[in-house]
Amino acid sequence: MAIRPRRSVLYMPGSNARALEKARALPADALILDLEDSVALEAKELARVQVVAAVKAGGFGGREVVVRVNGLKTPWGADDLAAAVEAAPDAILIPKVESASEIRDIGARLEHLAAQAGTRLWAMIETPLGVIRSVEIAAARQTAGGERLDCFVIGTNDLAKETRSRLVQGRQPMLAWLSTVVIAARAYGLDVIDGVSNDLDDAEAFLAECRQGVELGMDGKTLIHPKQIAAANAVFSPSPDEVAWARRVLAAFALPENSGKGVIALDGRMVEWLHAEMAGRTVAISEAVEAGVAA
Repeated sequence: MAIRPRRSVLYMPGSNARALEKARALPADALILDLEDSVALEAKELARVQVVAAVKAGGFGGREVVVRVNGLKTPWGADDLAAAVEAAPDAILIPKVESASEIRDIGARLEHLAAQAGTRLWAMIETPLGVIRSVEIAAARQTAGGERLDCFVIGTNDLAKETRSRLVQGRQPMLAWLSTVVIAARAYGLDVIDGVSNDLDDAEAFLAECRQGVELGMDGKTLIHPKQIAAANAVFSPSPDEVAWARRVLAAFALPENSGKGVIALDGRMVEWLHAEMAGRTVAISEAVEAGVAA
């Protein structure tokens, strides 16, 4: 199974040419070249031109390159989408998705624009309706027009704005919503990336939020500054002990005497085949990171 680490997903404003150039050397797994929230209204056109040029120029190595467009209902959305298709990034991120029909409509637009087969679709879940309908949005992946859907990105700042909840340490007001999006994503084989942490000066709080993301089942975290990359990469990577145990589980199930078994004993512990599947993902992520797929 092909695995792509998405531990650290850094937003880079498309209007900042220096930041786009710097992104090529940053150790993030993925880069979101942004045309939406981080770009002032008067800089939208410039950002589009610069992002297209940057993606076409390449030089990002194994980093996953994603372009976040403005919503299709905005004055810039349609042109953003066409420009992103022309640039051919790894994925296009759609903001404020609230229905499965939006995914199918955008999928149809991508086909009409002759998007490359490898260009995936990411969806931001950042409104109350987006959370409530996250299951049907994820399910669009299994319908005509939605096949490109690959990943959910949670927009916690927008969720706080729309719900009037507080962004507090521990994120207690949001835990139910975050878990809802994770379970919807997992039901249909999508990755899910946690929202950003706004406090750049509290390293411990950031680490705690990353650990919470791991515990909730997230694949990685969206970031707003390069100095957050190392911590996100560390927390969302399997630990050496986890990798070692995963390799032992796989080796045990590979023994001839365990062929066809759904449950075995290993070091006095009951280990089921589902643990072997989990171990396979752990080892695959570790090997991808070690090989520099996203470095």
